[in-house]
Amino acid sequence: MGNKIGVVIVDDHPLFRDGVKGLVERTENYRCVGEAGSGGEALLQARKLVPELMTMDVSLPDMSGIEAVRQILREFPSIRILMLSMHPNLDFAAEALRAGARGYVMKEATSTRLVAAMDAIRSGEYFLDGQVSQDVAARLSCRQAGDGDAQDERYALLSPREQQVMRMVAEGIPSRQIAATLGLSTKTVENHCTNLMKKLDVHSKMELVRYAARLGVIDLEQWK
Repeated sequence: MGNKIGVVIVDDHPLFRDGVKGLVERTENYRCVGEAGSGGEALLQARKLVPELMTMDVSLPDMSGIEAVRQILREFPSIRILMLSMHPNLDFAAEALRAGARGYVMKEATSTRLVAAMDAIRSGEYFLDGQVSQDVAARLSCRQAGDGDAQDERYALLSPREQQVMRMVAEGIPSRQIAATLGLSTKTVENHCTNLMKKLDVHSKMELVRYAARLGVIDLEQWK
């Protein structure tokens, strides 16, 4: 038991977490050491446990799983993260790898395939689900050098509050609702929105939505 690799399971659906936990506990090499239902909880678990491996849902209630990967690996680059998704979204898979994830697997994958993915990233390899692997590899190889880095640099200019407001605006949440959720005035939210759009060099809400989707901050399929 003591030699097993500790895994933290991150998903906002308790039933799915239980399923993954049951699978992990039945393996010879892994054990579940923690669970989280949001990106914020995932970061807290990473800080508390510093697990060797995490499974991460792409869509979380407070931020995208891809953004959670960025935040976690910024503090704990040694953690290996496997993304789990309901959709073979090529942009998400490519962005997940750019964020530092080591694998991308569909939630409908068989238990054998999920364990194979965990084994691969544990040994330092990358693992991509067969539905997306070749397309993602082609997409990454065809990107112009520096494009994604420039996007990340602009995003890094935003304060944590501006990043939070950006995600909510990009999700189409009205300013009044954002203000009520964050405990701010509507005017303050609008000022944050104006400032962050200047920093990102975007000039409309739709352009902000596209930028956020490319960066993996929101799930464009759910937004549609």
